[in-house]
Amino acid sequence: MKKGLIALSPLGVFIILYLVTSIIAGDFYKVPITVAFMASSIYAVLIHGGRPLKERIDTFSRGAATGQMMLMIWIFVLAGAFANSAKMMGSIDATVNLTLSLLPPQMLLAGLFVAACFISISIGTSVGTIVALTPIAAGVAQQTGTDIALMTAVVVGGSFFGDNLSFISDTTIVATSTQGCRLSDKFRVNSFIVVPAALVILVVYILMGSDVHAPQEIDAVQWVKVIPYLVVLVTAIFGMNVMAVLTLGIILTGIIGLLTGSFDIFGWMKAMGDGIIGMGELIIITMMAGGMLELIKQQGGIDFIIQRMTRHVHGKRGAELSIGALVALVDVCTANNTVAIITVGGIAKQIGDKYGVDNKKAASILDTFSCFVQGLIPYGAQLLMAAGLAALNPVSIIPYLYYPFAIGIAALLSILFRYPKRYS
Repeated sequence: MKKGLIALSPLGVFIILYLVTSIIAGDFYKVPITVAFMASSIYAVLIHGGRPLKERIDTFSRGAATGQMMLMIWIFVLAGAFANSAKMMGSIDATVNLTLSLLPPQMLLAGLFVAACFISISIGTSVGTIVALTPIAAGVAQQTGTDIALMTAVVVGGSFFGDNLSFISDTTIVATSTQGCRLSDKFRVNSFIVVPAALVILVVYILMGSDVHAPQEIDAVQWVKVIPYLVVLVTAIFGMNVMAVLTLGIILTGIIGLLTGSFDIFGWMKAMGDGIIGMGELIIITMMAGGMLELIKQQGGIDFIIQRMTRHVHGKRGAELSIGALVALVDVCTANNTVAIITVGGIAKQIGDKYGVDNKKAASILDTFSCFVQGLIPYGAQLLMAAGLAALNPVSIIPYLYYPFAIGIAALLSILFRYPKRYS
């Protein structure tokens, strides 16, 4: 037990340094999140005993530079270049004006949520949805005087609707494959659990929207400048790779910006460069988190969690609770819901088989609990991306993440009250 707790202690160091000190100071901007990760990463290297320092650093570096981490960093780079060049070209302002002209002010929150749900279930990725909609949400917030953190959280929450339910989502594919059930069956069970939660949140946003006021004057929509965002949305919905989508968006913003005189070739390059630099903090956090979590894994921290969580399982309800708790805790340690499901999927299958849990319900629990946690951790890719694009601290978004909270509660209730009945 002592070894397992020591392995997990870097997470404790991070929480104390960042969350606790920020709460005491009453300001989440007091302690830079990069400094908290640097200190906890150094601590993780130091306590990884029994091996030469060089080997420990090599382990950290492998975790920081896995294929998945590098892919995430490439997406950050391209997203930064696209978002800032689109902003300098006037694409965001044009898209915001279009949104304001199409939706009445009281429907802006609900409309953004529905758009995020639709796009995410179409493309199967929360990150792609956040990249496409966050700049628009931030622009609408500025124009209407609404809290930017709230508007950003609406998009992040809606993005997890599709991450959890889409047939082409990584989490859905992994959850069904590890539990041995069909995608359509898992979708049916999962829908019973989370769709009511989505409808409740939609009603909440409709009611909250009554406080949103339209700006006195809405500028005329410059349709040509809306094209980059329309193309990004449409190509993403049709399943194009997110990196290809962003590259296409960058090219379009450059062409339209040059033709409309929004910038010259050097201005375009500067806009892209500034956008990439603006993502620097997110890239550093991503790499340090990846390295620290790899050391935790190597020290047996994740194995410790799995062993402790499965000791006192009795009956179906306990088995389902342990599956949900397992994937949630591993997601906290890996900051990646797909990796968390892969890590505990085999064990979840064994637990489910032993206690008679329906494999479709088990797959739904794995997916929903992992999305619930992933939607709330400030060092996850989704919140980091959204915070970077909206120029916010990721922690400032968390209080407004109603949908991730709602699906976590819905999944817990489905276990406690045994529904859907047919699969419980």
